[in-house]
Amino acid sequence: MELMFDGHNDVLLRLWNGRKNGSDPVKEFQGGTTEGHIDGPRAKAGGLAGGLCAIYIPSPGEFVLEEPDDKGHYATPLAGPLERQPSLDTAMEMASIALKLDKAGAWRLCRSTNDIRKAFSDGIFAAVMHIEGCEAIGADLDALEVFYAAGLRSLGPVWSRNNIFGHGVPFAYPMSPDTGPGLTDAGFELIRACNRMGILVDLSHITEKGFWDVAKTSDQPLIASHSNAHALTPVARNLTDRQLDAIKESKGLVGLNYAVTMLRDDARDDAETPLSDMIRHVDHLVERMGIDCVALGSDFDGATVPAEIADASGNQKLVAALKSAGYADQDLAKICRENWLRVLASAWHE
Repeated sequence: MELMFDGHNDVLLRLWNGRKNGSDPVKEFQGGTTEGHIDGPRAKAGGLAGGLCAIYIPSPGEFVLEEPDDKGHYATPLAGPLERQPSLDTAMEMASIALKLDKAGAWRLCRSTNDIRKAFSDGIFAAVMHIEGCEAIGADLDALEVFYAAGLRSLGPVWSRNNIFGHGVPFAYPMSPDTGPGLTDAGFELIRACNRMGILVDLSHITEKGFWDVAKTSDQPLIASHSNAHALTPVARNLTDRQLDAIKESKGLVGLNYAVTMLRDDARDDAETPLSDMIRHVDHLVERMGIDCVALGSDFDGATVPAEIADASGNQKLVAALKSAGYADQDLAKICRENWLRVLASAWHE
């Protein structure tokens, strides 16, 4: 079985929602559930050995894609900005769940690649605390220091909405990622602080202008944890070939997003999406950037994934499909985990 490290999942959001409805997040993760995509038993069954686990502040109300028109086109408006204090409260609650899981031995909260490899060898899920959209952090960045002390080692400045640090891209098809401004002055300060502290900067969800703002400011490899190729599926969330070239130049990576809306030719939210759509995106990313710059970023618990995979227990079906497509064992090791460990070590000053 090929061990896999996942660049993005929303299991903390699912556990947080479950706790509001009376479930115990530790028992749910340890004992397993039929809800969502990830828990301990399903992760182990599918070789999912760890990943970046997002603290994501949901927008009020249920976020749903707009219905496509008769051509299959849609343009979901950006979610509105969030207030700082309730965002901080929610982020603290999710961070608390991450720490409780660590204390209970349900997973291991990792702060270095040595921690990740040790968790692999011990057979414990290697969780890295990530923030997706920094609404919980103020311009003074004091909260960033606190979250870092709690284990934060990765963040995306924005989700698909705007905040004090920058601007996000909408969920829209077909559309360029060049949809608005980039980083604000506070955003540039955030990137510089992440560089100093050793916090990975994630470029998924940011506008193309924001991408280039980070590229000219950051000393890290450029990372898009859960994005695909715009040349194949032209949704605003996917990356242009020019962006892929910059990621290659920086020795960064792109994590393949399993979200069917970012894989299919028609960008429809349809779970009956063949694994061949995943393979063609991997092929394009490898052809454009090289095998060292391609990894996985499932978006488990945050998106509709192909029915053939279904949840974390189905991950080895993707490995088998990649092998059938001609990827050698050493290639699979890079895509499944080693490329992530390389860029994390660089961002974390190891």
